[in-house]
Amino acid sequence: MDTQEGSSTNPLNTTRNIQAGHTILVKLPNGEVRSVKLERDSTVNLGRVGSFNSSELMDQPYGLTYDIAGKKLRAIPPRSIQEVEDTDATNELINDGEFVQPLTSEEIETLKKSGVSASEIIKTQIAQHANYSLKTEYSKEKYKKRKEAKYSKTFTTIEPTLFNVCEYWFNKDQNRLRDIRCDTLSQMLNLGSVRPGGRYIVVDDASGIIVAGVLERLSGDGRVISICDVESAPAYPVLTHLNLKKEEVSSVLSSLNWATVDEDYTPLLAADEIAREPKTERQKLRANKRKAAGDNLMSIREELFNREFDGLLVASEYDPLPIVEKLSSYLAGSASIVVHSPNVQILADLQNKMRQIPHYLAPAVTEVWLRRYQVLPGRTHPFMNMSGSGGFLLHAIKM
Repeated sequence: MDTQEGSSTNPLNTTRNIQAGHTILVKLPNGEVRSVKLERDSTVNLGRVGSFNSSELMDQPYGLTYDIAGKKLRAIPPRSIQEVEDTDATNELINDGEFVQPLTSEEIETLKKSGVSASEIIKTQIAQHANYSLKTEYSKEKYKKRKEAKYSKTFTTIEPTLFNVCEYWFNKDQNRLRDIRCDTLSQMLNLGSVRPGGRYIVVDDASGIIVAGVLERLSGDGRVISICDVESAPAYPVLTHLNLKKEEVSSVLSSLNWATVDEDYTPLLAADEIAREPKTERQKLRANKRKAAGDNLMSIREELFNREFDGLLVASEYDPLPIVEKLSSYLAGSASIVVHSPNVQILADLQNKMRQIPHYLAPAVTEVWLRRYQVLPGRTHPFMNMSGSGGFLLHAIKM
């Protein structure tokens, strides 16, 4: 069953239609998924498939399939799954060389340049295929899909749900997500008891996929403090694909540098800034901005030091034990601690160390496992090629 276009409601993204400024995902005929930033009145280039004006997609719902004709888009009605009847035909094809498919590549290029649609080219190929009638209905369908992937100028918009965005990034570069698959992420959120109204600390070195998952679960109601190793707010590329509204995210999400997490930390100001009084309007504006940033930083730190957070979720490239020891002190009683790692040995060592510390209850390591199935009439079976692992999880309770 193809779950790439699976949909779910994202409460933070109040509109389900495509808008200017959105980053959308599009699925091409060959199965490739691309990321496209839609600017108003701009040209969207999808390579071999073609190009069109971005205004063609504005205010349209996600999940539709379009055919590119010139610079215009035409919506294609969805295909229904129909029963495929077994026949007496076989897959035994006679190797007749060019006689099997007499339509040459030069003739195909001529048809394309003359404006003949991809569907007409495929029909012509089928009509001139010497052994097409010998194929089973299954093989005929596969033949059509191969030709569509080669000649079709269609694409499908994919709704940027958390599932689809995680799938896209995992397939694009799973190392950037630290092997966090969609099922891994869902288990982390469940083990961490992430829910609307909750307060959570997140250490996310996985391009922001965990922060994105927590934000979606909170639905605009709750608090997230992200701990990072950069001074400014971290750039989480995954968040751009969810198209979340900045004002709603900023009211929920804040970040702190590792240095500011220490309660003994004191902000340092340059000596000339302390001694010099702002004179010009520009200097006053800069001074006011620095003061506002400093006040905001102290407010976030004070909130952290109140020690009333409901959970800690960690996916970091660094040793997890110092992270857990440092940040678990800011958790409330019975809060969940969830740590992800691509390597089981790292979590096994962490588990052994946590067992020796009384205020960590029942640290347990589990392996995340997923198997996908193709579900079609009469053809349900597991896929042959799948990712080997989504990493490992450690879960414990703070006492």
